[in-house]
Amino acid sequence: MKDRIILKVSNLRKSFQENAGKLVVLDKVDLNVKAGEKIAITGESGSGKSTLLHLMGALDEADEGEILVSGEKITPKRKNIDKFRNKKIGFIFQFHYLLSDFTAEENVAMPQFIATKNLKKSLREARKLLKILDILSRKHHYPNQLSGGEQQRVAVARALINNPKIIFADEPTGNLDAKHSEELLKYIIKLNETRNQTFVIVTHDERIAKRMDQHYKLKDGILIKRS
Repeated sequence: MKDRIILKVSNLRKSFQENAGKLVVLDKVDLNVKAGEKIAITGESGSGKSTLLHLMGALDEADEGEILVSGEKITPKRKNIDKFRNKKIGFIFQFHYLLSDFTAEENVAMPQFIATKNLKKSLREARKLLKILDILSRKHHYPNQLSGGEQQRVAVARALINNPKIIFADEPTGNLDAKHSEELLKYIIKLNETRNQTFVIVTHDERIAKRMDQHYKLKDGILIKRS
């Protein structure tokens, strides 16, 4: 259902201890994301955008608050959290983190192969996604044989392979030029429209934020919805 809440963040707080004292990065952050929504979170460098994303993806532990994905409470200490992330959450980072010794299709297939141990099926699903992202012809190429834009599209396909409930993207166009940034954004919008894929994108690029369904800004630890 379109109106179903897929991500619920309540009263989230995160701080770091520094020599000068405690630095509060996130202060009582609340956020609801519906299934099929694409939202952007912007903010100045160092505002805590990536920290928030890592907390929502259970890659880091909050000081206070609660995070629910598909109605299930998640924390890094939850039992089998790695399996939950692999099945329910997709990640796209600024740096693609592709495995250099594996081809494009093998990189995409890896999360599903880890979950199912079925290599044939995983490669078949990988090729389907590479086709959707118009990069199937490069399936046998290694990361160093791909352009930056192609590498990031492979990373997007990898994030989608297990049909996650939600994808968290941390500056996904940060290392791309304007042309490739626009291409990647078009694919994200296409995936949202055709697969009803939910996206939460952290970005410094206001152009991306304007094309999302919802736009939030993080400032002084407070998450504010933009009109």
